[in-house]
Amino acid sequence: MKRPLNGVRVIDFSWVGAGSYATKILADLGAEVIKIESTKKIDGIRLSPPFAGGESGVNRSGYFADRNTSKRSMLLNLKEPGAVEIALKLIEQADIVCNNFSAGVMDRLGLGYEAVANVNPRVIYLSMSMNGDSGPERNARGYGAMMSAITGFHHLSGNPGEIPTGTGTNYPDHIPNPGHAAFAMLAALRSSRLTGQGQQIDMAQTEAMLVTLGPEFLDWTVNGNDRGPLGNKDEGFVWQDVLPTSGDDNWISITAPTTAEWSSVLEVLQLDPELTPDADSTALAQAVASRSNHQLVAELQARNVPSAPVLSPAEVIVDKQLRYREHWRVLEHPEMGETLYNGQPFKFRHTEVQPTTSAPMLGQHTDEICETLLDLSPEEIAHLRDTNVLV
Repeated sequence: MKRPLNGVRVIDFSWVGAGSYATKILADLGAEVIKIESTKKIDGIRLSPPFAGGESGVNRSGYFADRNTSKRSMLLNLKEPGAVEIALKLIEQADIVCNNFSAGVMDRLGLGYEAVANVNPRVIYLSMSMNGDSGPERNARGYGAMMSAITGFHHLSGNPGEIPTGTGTNYPDHIPNPGHAAFAMLAALRSSRLTGQGQQIDMAQTEAMLVTLGPEFLDWTVNGNDRGPLGNKDEGFVWQDVLPTSGDDNWISITAPTTAEWSSVLEVLQLDPELTPDADSTALAQAVASRSNHQLVAELQARNVPSAPVLSPAEVIVDKQLRYREHWRVLEHPEMGETLYNGQPFKFRHTEVQPTTSAPMLGQHTDEICETLLDLSPEEIAHLRDTNVLV
């Protein structure tokens, strides 16, 4: 089936989280994404659990697999001058080049924007370092948890008066940063199709994070108000919380936007209808703790009270809504066998936009790419491998 980005070629130097997910979006949309890797510097998430069958290995990481569906992998040791020449030959034939290295790394390798634009003026070149390629903090390095801290995102997490709790994961790596990067590349690709001109995109991941905090920054700069953490509350809602229910570590999330939903909560839990949202919540918590989370959700939703069970990983996989949306994809992997993958969180009416192939084995497509795109003979490929270029 034809996909939106069929015919688009991406040379992907990104690794670990945000960059890999940004290019995964393009790959699942149909772009030919060639992931540049090396045995001399293995992508960190290839070495990150969980591993298929509990057995570690560079081709067995579920984390890596989920970030790299629909891609091809090529070995290229960029420390070798000959590898840079090969990379530039690939870039000559590409529409997009992407990396999420620290500022200056690609320049030192001989693959900065000027070098790339010299061989391919129409290329879209995305860099997504932590603080961007310019400014006094350009050399700072960090991952999602650090970006959450320095942008103030962690300041808004947790309960009032307590230390920040964070989000339990590297939130910037999973949603805002890859999302902004993918959108930027798509917008630039559209512009390139209209004008024939390339673009350099210097995206600071911290700036992409700050976009998610617009109302909080406006409240501070305009009103001098530091909102601070709200716990499980939500501004403008009468009441909201996440509470334990019966069973082993089972929980429920309940929201009462108005007094009407609050009254329904009290009715379902058979509590005093005069109980106010700001009163001692012990009775409410005890009533919730005596109920099954799924049963209680059904009763609350029947009364139009927004609520949902907090699902375990096993429950998420069999969730009826995700099954109906065909979110989960099972793809065959050369080493891991049948493997479960996340689909994209959106669907198109007339085109497929979900993963087509499992994540690649390390260097799986090196020979194929060298033969089809670089016109190299098997003997030339073997020589480049022997001279530490294709490793």
